[in-house]
Amino acid sequence: MAKRSSLSIRIVEGKNLPAKDITGSSDPYCIVKVDNESIIRTATVWKTLCPFWGEEYQVHLPPTFHMVAFYVMDEDALSRDDVIGKVCLTRDTLVTHPKGFSGWAHLTEVDPDEEVQGEIHLRLEVVPGTRACRLRCSVLEARDLAPKDRNGTSDPFVRVRYNGRTQETSIVKKSCYPRWNETFEFELEEGATEALCVEAWDWDLVSRNDFLGKVVFNVQRLWVAQQEEGWFRLQPDQSKSRQKEGNLGSLQLEVRLRDEMVLPSGCYQALVQLLCREVKLGTQGPGQLIPLIEEMTSTECRQEVATNLLKLFLGQGLAKDFLDLLFQLELGRTSEANTLFRSNSLASKSMESFLKVAGMRYLHGVLGPIIDRIFEEKKYVELDPSKVEVKDVGCSGLHRPQTEAEVLEQSAQTLRAHLGELLSALCRSVRACPAVVRATFRQLFQRVRERFPSAEHENVPFIAVTSFLCLRFFSPAIMAPKLFHLRERHADARTSRTLLLLAKAVQNVGNMDTPASRAKEAWMEPLQPTVHQGVTQLKDFITKLVDIEEKEEKCPHQASQYPGSRKGGGEELRQLSRHAGHLHGRRRQAPDCLPAVQVCERAEPVAVCSAEDLGCDKTRSRVTLQEWNDPLDHDLEAQLIYRHLLGMEAALREKHRELSAGTEAASMLTGCGEASEDPLAQLLQVLQDLQEAHSCSPVSSLPLEPNCLLELQT
Repeated sequence: MAKRSSLSIRIVEGKNLPAKDITGSSDPYCIVKVDNESIIRTATVWKTLCPFWGEEYQVHLPPTFHMVAFYVMDEDALSRDDVIGKVCLTRDTLVTHPKGFSGWAHLTEVDPDEEVQGEIHLRLEVVPGTRACRLRCSVLEARDLAPKDRNGTSDPFVRVRYNGRTQETSIVKKSCYPRWNETFEFELEEGATEALCVEAWDWDLVSRNDFLGKVVFNVQRLWVAQQEEGWFRLQPDQSKSRQKEGNLGSLQLEVRLRDEMVLPSGCYQALVQLLCREVKLGTQGPGQLIPLIEEMTSTECRQEVATNLLKLFLGQGLAKDFLDLLFQLELGRTSEANTLFRSNSLASKSMESFLKVAGMRYLHGVLGPIIDRIFEEKKYVELDPSKVEVKDVGCSGLHRPQTEAEVLEQSAQTLRAHLGELLSALCRSVRACPAVVRATFRQLFQRVRERFPSAEHENVPFIAVTSFLCLRFFSPAIMAPKLFHLRERHADARTSRTLLLLAKAVQNVGNMDTPASRAKEAWMEPLQPTVHQGVTQLKDFITKLVDIEEKEEKCPHQASQYPGSRKGGGEELRQLSRHAGHLHGRRRQAPDCLPAVQVCERAEPVAVCSAEDLGCDKTRSRVTLQEWNDPLDHDLEAQLIYRHLLGMEAALREKHRELSAGTEAASMLTGCGEASEDPLAQLLQVLQDLQEAHSCSPVSSLPLEPNCLLELQT
């Protein structure tokens, strides 16, 4: 049995932040640290004291973590970014909220002496003597110390204090992983109550030394133990008075801790086989499990369930079959063509997830050059007359400021050029699109055309493809390119506006330029000729994409083609996965969209955070964001699906009673014998078996801190 921990994090918004700029405003962003290791950085929201982020992340971390901290920063172009405040949530706090912590939290002041990290290796002994015992403290080494110097390291030394005496180690230059191997002794009187304090410091030549953390020990406990050795987590200095809470503003957060006890692989075999059999049979089989799972899963949980199922079937080589089953189920219950795949259905969520693993490298090839050019040019672009700021543009002549009309026309030309370039790149990319993506889109196109064969619905198969390709993949990547690994940093305010307007134009093309898409924002009209031409180009692209002969695509999404699968191999998907994004970062909840999907002014970015963010180093503390290029953990995915099914067990049993009653009535009328055991009954039995396996397996609880009995609880 193995214990796995994860954090679901949503950074919603802030309010009443203090002004850090001379303009009376701030440019806030958030940094998330787990045990002082930075793993997340949100986008910057410019010129506001009430920022809105709406970014979500899934974080994997060791069960022994202690704290997650949210820092609100003010970005400055010419100087070091200002720290506004922070919110800290301990593991114990999160454990007391099994459904997750959700709400507003006051920001508190950030004290440098509290910003510590790392561990120190010590050996402590009580040595008997002729007259009195002696306390021997061996300072061996430290690891993962906070970098306090500009070169990204520190010059650490250790100060040991006991009973009024202080001794210090030598200084180790430029290291966060120093070794000392130095021993100090103190006279120890029986019954002494004085604490032993071991402090780590960063030595500075001209300024004061920086505090790196401390460990405080109860000598009486040590007297009983006589000898102890181990790694001890450095603690902050919390002796200073803190600024009153509330005057630094507040942060709205949603944080949920999940601890999973994962059983051995054999325990999940029956569950995996049952789900795989239904997917293989498709709609022709008697199974009702996938429709029932979708029916009984709340909207808030549907993205997570879609992710877990898709990853499970990826590992089993059945992702394409799973998606095809979902396509058929949604088409079977859809009567209006203009509502197809526009809701938060399991098909929509699963397909969106699939594109983020199989299509990320393709996305980079098509979008990358255009995004780079927009970032490099930094042109002022605005189409909405109510938002035009002529002063930001400068002069078009020697001394004559541009008029509003000239700004709008120049902006339209810039956006038409970007949109035209993007559409041309897309049209040239048919062969570059991964075979698994082409096969899945062809499958989707054919299913939709079979369901809506009339001439009046000739555009529906195209819109089904663009609803994923444009509206749920390309447009979010244009709005937030860093979150899709297209850029290393988030865009500034001017570039963000250009990207948002381009994303709106791409969505209009993806909506096939319907009247509804044009009516909401009439000021987008200058782009209409390019949008109209783009619809023709996009339809031609999709036609070619789905007409490639199937013999060229003998690379279905088999288990051997996904990294981490049991069978290995599969170079194409292995290459794709190296460029894959993080699936769990997503919108809070996509609205039930109308036929014409719009990008709102306060659009929530699709939060897909890069593993290359500062501090996201797997070799140090194993705290990582969920990545698609990580090997699949089949047992963990099966456990997550089991846990979700267990939550709906009562509803599943009620559904089984209803179905059983109907089956018995039909058998009596027809005179047929008892039907064979149905899939739902088998699923309920599997859930019962897994419950028993969990209850019988020993739960190995890991201590939060090695040798924690020696620490003095202050």
